[in-house]
Amino acid sequence: MRTFLGMILGCLLTVAVVYIHDSMATSTVASGPAAASSAQIVNWDVAGREWGRVTESVRTAWVRLTGNIG
Repeated sequence: MRTFLGMILGCLLTVAVVYIHDSMATSTVASGPAAASSAQIVNWDVAGREWGRVTESVRTAWVRLTGNIG
């Protein structure tokens, strides 16, 4: 159980650190030397769309599963 909790906590910590880094990073549209060295790690628009697809897929699977039981 500790291992599973550690993996979940590690994933959450990794996403949190990347989000904080990206929120402080300079936009790719900006010019100058700081813009080239401080790019975002994650494209959050794409990540949000993919997360929406995953949640919809899980929701559909749950509805199918509970529909077959009852």
